[in-house]
Amino acid sequence: MSCPFPSLISPHAAQVDRETLSWLRACRMIDDPAELERYREAAYGYLGARAYPYASYEMLRLVTDWCVWLFAFDDAFCESDRRAAEIARALPQLLVVLDDIDAGIPVENPFARAMRDVMRRVAAAGNADQLDGWRALTKEYLFAQVWEAANREDAVVPLYNDYVFMRRRTGAMPTVFSLIELAAGQTLTPAERRAPGLRAITECANDVVVWDNDLLSYAKEREGVNAGNNLVSVLVRHGDRTTQEAMDQIGRLRDRAVARMLALRSEIAAWGSEGVMAYVRGLEHWVSGSVAYSLTSPRYTRAWKGTAAVAWRGRN
Repeated sequence: MSCPFPSLISPHAAQVDRETLSWLRACRMIDDPAELERYREAAYGYLGARAYPYASYEMLRLVTDWCVWLFAFDDAFCESDRRAAEIARALPQLLVVLDDIDAGIPVENPFARAMRDVMRRVAAAGNADQLDGWRALTKEYLFAQVWEAANREDAVVPLYNDYVFMRRRTGAMPTVFSLIELAAGQTLTPAERRAPGLRAITECANDVVVWDNDLLSYAKEREGVNAGNNLVSVLVRHGDRTTQEAMDQIGRLRDRAVARMLALRSEIAAWGSEGVMAYVRGLEHWVSGSVAYSLTSPRYTRAWKGTAAVAWRGRN
């Protein structure tokens, strides 16, 4: 995976990793001791530290806690055999929290309570527009999970165009990209956020991260309930390709997206906005940081080792 962007890590990585795990435990999103141990081994704090290496300690805690919330939600709802209806029934408490309204619905779901904590910290760190942007993108992510669960339930491998469109939402990257402004201490204007060039480079970064994730997580997912929701599976089923051919094609797609990011960066630099360039650098750190993290985290490497062991036994 080619990556022309700098790969850095925050000096707060170890501390934030410990404290984020403590936050996860305190929020009770995961109670099982064995599962908590897997989260400790996965060291998700190091993903945040690589994706936001420029953030202050307080901001790094915020963005890393949100990333861990997404991993926990993904494991509980998106990589399980939960039916679409179950996820849909969980939405009211989550949406009540995001709308910050008193709808008479007791917020008992631990994911909703943890989300409320994150949302209040986003509100304290940013302005109303930044908060509303994060809320809206998080809602898109949640509704996209119902679509993905329906695919699992009916054993549907989505069509290529449908998958690419929805993967930009199921991957939750817009929600973490929206926190780059807070982490960098910058505020973009509404016109800057809407600018076609900035939207295009954001979409490219989104594609690179989620396509890399599809490649890196395929060994973990290919025998599981969520196997069809992976671009490798989509290209094998609907593109008449072998697994290796599908992986090669994804490699070419992500390399073209990286090249477009570089071209767009040159155009955007001419705007002369330091806030916009800080955001662009934040996208680049996400691309390089997600690759560096995934190549070392047991969340992914354990599955690769297992695959390699099976292949070795097959040759002997």
